Amino acid sequence: MKHTIKIIVTDLDDTLLRTDKTVSEYTLDILRRCREAGIKTAVATARGHPEKVAPVERFDGRILCNGAVIIADGVTHRQTIPYQEARALLLACYRRGLKVTTQFDDTHYTTFDVAAVWPDIKKWEIVDFSTHEVDTEKMNVDSITADDTIFIERNMTDSMYLKVARDGLGMVMHKDATKSKALAKLARIWGIAQSEIVAFGDDINDIDMLSYAGVGVAMGNALDEVKAAADFISFSNNEDGVAVWLEKNVL
Repeated sequence: MKHTIKIIVTDLDDTLLRTDKTVSEYTLDILRRCREAGIKTAVATARGHPEKVAPVERFDGRILCNGAVIIADGVTHRQTIPYQEARALLLACYRRGLKVTTQFDDTHYTTFDVAAVWPDIKKWEIVDFSTHEVDTEKMNVDSITADDTIFIERNMTDSMYLKVARDGLGMVMHKDATKSKALAKLARIWGIAQSEIVAFGDDINDIDMLSYAGVGVAMGNALDEVKAAADFISFSNNEDGVAVWLEKNVL
């Protein structure tokens, strides 16, 4: 059965990207053919600057920082947490001994050696959270436990929410910065109906996006909760699951 699709949106890590952070030529060719057919393409990722690992210049739009940033038609839209609100949580995490960063645009602000934990982050600054005055697109907390999760949620304001990725990374964003809300805005910008969207993902922070899209596709390597929320399950990220599904169901 062929689906009428006008937007393809895909997560990156463990979805479009293989485990070694590459994208196959087959997948790139399928995406190229989709764009030539008039279908818009977008990435939706927790990353702030995915161009370091993915050829995002080949996509029409970007949803970054779990939905805090949308880039479409050369315009950037942001949903940030004001630094006045972020400060208390950042200081609480720091005092607990958690490795936490706050990011805006291409810079991470923190109190520890970021490169020792996340080597792919090249631009970061040591700051004093008590005087830091830059709004945050996303806070990142390394390797949090169940107790850390409870602690963070107790110290958040009502305007924040927490997502914990499958690798234990805690991510705090504004409550309106979600992949599904960002995708809805992207669809409005492009004048495309919700039913004409297909979304691909593998992790907890993809569930709302897969549920929102007209068609939600989980990767074969996705968490069980993600598979349960999806309309279809494709092959794994290492088996070009995104491209295989698109070639069979859209092209």
